[in-house]
Amino acid sequence: MEKLNGGVTSQPAAAERTAQSAQAHVGQWLDQLNVALHSANQASVASLFAPDGHWRDLFAFTWSITPCQGPDAIAALMVEKQLTVKARGFAIAEGRTPPRRVQRAGVDVIEGIFQYETAIGRGFGVVRLLASDPAKAFQLMTNLHELKGFEEKIGQRRPTGEAYSRNFGGTNWKEQRIASERYDDREPTALVVGGGQAGLTVAATLGHLGVDTLVIDRLPRVGDCWRTRYHSLALHNPTDFNHLPYMPFPPNWPVYLPKDMLADWFEAYAMAMELNFWTSTELVSGNYDDTSGLWSVVVRNTANGSERTVRPKHLIFANGLVGEPSIPDLPGLKDFKGDLMHTGAFSNGAHWRGKKALVLGTGSSGHDIAQDLHANGVEATLIQRGPSMVLSINPSAKLTYAIYDGVPLEDGDLLVTVNTLPVLKRTLKTMTERMVEFDRKLIDGLIARGFKWYDGEDHLGHNMLIRTRYGGYNLDAGCSQLIVNGEVGLLQFEDIERFAPGGALMKDGSLRPADLIVLGTGFQPQLAVVKKLLGETIAKKIGPVWGLGADGEMNNMWKRTPQKGLWFVGGSFSNCRIFSRLVALQIKAIEEGLLEK
Repeated sequence: MEKLNGGVTSQPAAAERTAQSAQAHVGQWLDQLNVALHSANQASVASLFAPDGHWRDLFAFTWSITPCQGPDAIAALMVEKQLTVKARGFAIAEGRTPPRRVQRAGVDVIEGIFQYETAIGRGFGVVRLLASDPAKAFQLMTNLHELKGFEEKIGQRRPTGEAYSRNFGGTNWKEQRIASERYDDREPTALVVGGGQAGLTVAATLGHLGVDTLVIDRLPRVGDCWRTRYHSLALHNPTDFNHLPYMPFPPNWPVYLPKDMLADWFEAYAMAMELNFWTSTELVSGNYDDTSGLWSVVVRNTANGSERTVRPKHLIFANGLVGEPSIPDLPGLKDFKGDLMHTGAFSNGAHWRGKKALVLGTGSSGHDIAQDLHANGVEATLIQRGPSMVLSINPSAKLTYAIYDGVPLEDGDLLVTVNTLPVLKRTLKTMTERMVEFDRKLIDGLIARGFKWYDGEDHLGHNMLIRTRYGGYNLDAGCSQLIVNGEVGLLQFEDIERFAPGGALMKDGSLRPADLIVLGTGFQPQLAVVKKLLGETIAKKIGPVWGLGADGEMNNMWKRTPQKGLWFVGGSFSNCRIFSRLVALQIKAIEEGLLEK
């Protein structure tokens, strides 16, 4: 034993022993899991979990996103599925972050990333053992990573390229790409509606698994979903956590990506991933034939109005979780004589320099637009309709990604998928408390100005608001301080009697004049889009899209829905990067007969 300073054990030596101990505990627990599953002994499996134990399976055992709580329930489900899954070879993952002692959800744990295989695939997972009793797991997550015999065509499995790089006397790569995108002689296996981060990532992953995929987007260029948004927009979360699969952003790119830089990257990504992509193309309608197992989808070219019917096996909605702008029928709004627009149509405030503007809504877009107007010499006032959470981009919002500290992105992507809802709530409550501490001065300043601030439903912060409402918060880029300073005005909607030709008529009889009203009132829910395009029958059949289901998981997201062949992907860049693989694996498994539709 190394001793320094009068017999005190050196820190490196102590850290090494802690690491060795963590490695031993995780390895021993995984060995016991191997034995328990091989014997299909429920009691043995149950004995490996703490009384408050949790298991979250991502398509490895259950072909769904399945949370489970309690030793007996976990053991019963795991042993039942093991009959066909035949999971084995649980061992500490090679080349990944080694086991370590950390704190998760207020619990001291020994956390380890492991690998294993099943009858049809290979996976990675995470186990968190109680530091006080390392024989018991507090949390377990199992994640399907690849299908045996159908691995991604990357690295050493990449195509040789001989068919087009040295195809003497034949077509070259460019000509073959053009022909592939036309779909003159075939139908796509999967049709992806929407060419943002969700559509690009799922199409790229499907392509690497050999699933013929077509992406459509109603806008003229790849990346226009970001390119056409308001002038000052940049991402509100750091670049390090927004990488797309297979092709990370350059290391010299800024911490917060400007929209146009991101849009141009999308265009380059679609080319590099060899995605079949029809721009200026919108989905008009779709019907599913149970007999053939095919969709009959009508798409329209928005440039010339021509239509075509496409017959894919899988229809994937990747259109951003929302539909058309939501325009509320507010008293007197139709009488307003100035300029009226939704945030989706706003570019920048230069046109209204020297004038007055009202921005209805206190989400991130509303705040950003009010700040842009102010910067362009416009007298801007925010109108608040209900309580909102405001938190700083730095440091508060960055706490969301603290779990990635000190580990590679691919390991962090595993660690963030471990929590079932009960554990997630404990984590978010603690995180939100820290955010409030960081932002206390700003929060107090806003409240003093009359801003209705809150810390989310059940004090769970903006991360739960994202899951339940997909809104109701502002990742602040500076507008909040302008409100505190009195440079951007603030009104409460409840103090407005009605809108009038010249602005907002207040209940006290005064008029707040305006030349411009911008509506930051959100968008229609995804289900409204489904109803419009696929009909009411399918909309009723699938139910809500996004929001928490009865099991605590997201409704109809990233997994098979009640409607065969219909999928939904979306969310943050990290959501898309993590779950695009899992959606693609399900579709590939269906196509290869490994999974029922």
